[in-house]
Amino acid sequence: MDPAKPTFRAATKADVPALVTLIERAYRGDESRAGWTTEADLLGGQRTDPDMVAAVVDDASGRLLVAEADGVPVACCQLENRGGHAYFGMFAVDPGVQGGGLGRRVLAEAERVAREEWGADEMRMTVITVRAELIAWYERRGYVRTGEKQPFPYGDERFGLPKREDLEFELLVKKLA
Repeated sequence: MDPAKPTFRAATKADVPALVTLIERAYRGDESRAGWTTEADLLGGQRTDPDMVAAVVDDASGRLLVAEADGVPVACCQLENRGGHAYFGMFAVDPGVQGGGLGRRVLAEAERVAREEWGADEMRMTVITVRAELIAWYERRGYVRTGEKQPFPYGDERFGLPKREDLEFELLVKKLA
């Protein structure tokens, strides 16, 4: 299996269980510590659930993009077509293959879809502000911090159990055209 050369496709309902597992492994619990994108020190509980992933799969305004290696999902991301721009979220790379360029390939494919298939002129995303290393990774790929912040949904356990009181999101933007 060579995760550095994935194939891409839109997720289906049949993919939901595997994608929930992939997303959870990338962000929560001790297994996520094998990669560098872990949120285990920031948040406990779940990152997502089957209903949330199924809602993305069913959303007619976007898609859940899956990267596969030998038929096995190794990464995924949510794309939403919001007219002149696209939204990028639910990005997960299997912690066992992080650091090998797969994330860059997934992000590049997401940007290609948004630009070429939807005509979007920019990609937007929100990132937890205390994730300095992750924000720096996006900045190296052309994303710009806007300073526009949104509160973390404290009290909504669907998004995890915060271990800190200073969590918030910042909007990052990249021009695609």
